[in-house]
Amino acid sequence: MKKILVIDDEPGLTRMIKLNLERTGKFTVRTENCGKNAIRVALDFDPDIIFLDIMMPDLPGDAIAEQLRAEPRLQNIKLVFLTAIVTRDDTADGHNLIGGHHFLAKPVSTKDLLRTIEMLLPTT
Repeated sequence: MKKILVIDDEPGLTRMIKLNLERTGKFTVRTENCGKNAIRVALDFDPDIIFLDIMMPDLPGDAIAEQLRAEPRLQNIKLVFLTAIVTRDDTADGHNLIGGHHFLAKPVSTKDLLRTIEMLLPTT
């Protein structure tokens, strides 16, 4: 089973993502609502993919991404930014990259999450 870590300061959003992804029976999902805990939780959970909010109040998502990449055990984990800065229309062309990382526009749908997971973590 693939492990997914969702880091976002909105508990309602992380709870919804967790419930919807775990309902598929394909994933174990852990959530974190405090950016300062992100590295510790990632090291403890060892996820296959991380969904990370860009606009976090305590530590911005780009700073968290830098810390993830600086940690040898975490640097190869797939990372997808979640952002309300862009709209779904802005991402319609499929070229959804920020700093070389994929991103999804909020509000994010379960369909978009699943499509992104399948793209980044192909089943063998």
